[in-house]
Amino acid sequence: MLRNVGTLDRAIRGAIAIIFALLIILGLVNGIGLIIITVFGLYLVFTSVFSFCFFYKLVGIHTLRTKSGIDD
Repeated sequence: MLRNVGTLDRAIRGAIAIIFALLIILGLVNGIGLIIITVFGLYLVFTSVFSFCFFYKLVGIHTLRTKSGIDD
């Protein structure tokens, strides 16, 4: 199973994605900032839902904890 993101990590990513969505809905970002925040926000939602972060995989970081320690 491809899981390397823990519960706290997922919650933080979800909260940031919600903040980004509010910025977009309220029209507080425009132009290239809108594109960047949208793409990054969608990435945060993806990583929160599927518990997998490509960047963590590249550098070997695991925030997912199991009963025996850190998941492989």
